[in-house]
Amino acid sequence: METSFILVVTIFVLAMFVGFELITKVPPTLHTPLMSGANAISGIAIIGALIAAGAPETNLASILGTLAVALATVNVVGGFLVTNRMLGMFKTKSEREQ
Repeated sequence: METSFILVVTIFVLAMFVGFELITKVPPTLHTPLMSGANAISGIAIIGALIAAGAPETNLASILGTLAVALATVNVVGGFLVTNRMLGMFKTKSEREQ
């Protein structure tokens, strides 16, 4: 069990570094369309986090799963808010006043 835990933590840390590097290289003009597309991926992450949060094996898995649910939910909500704001920029002035 010790080896599998270390392997999972190593993969998690490497994924964080790769994700950070990918996100910082995205130009601002592509950020909003990519964020709206990433909402579906975050929805899948919420499902995986819910499974991890309900893991009966250890308290650590439940804590990390609960943290993952909270962070993925913030990501989804933030993505929808940014997408809504972006779509609002394409409305005419009379449509915005309604």
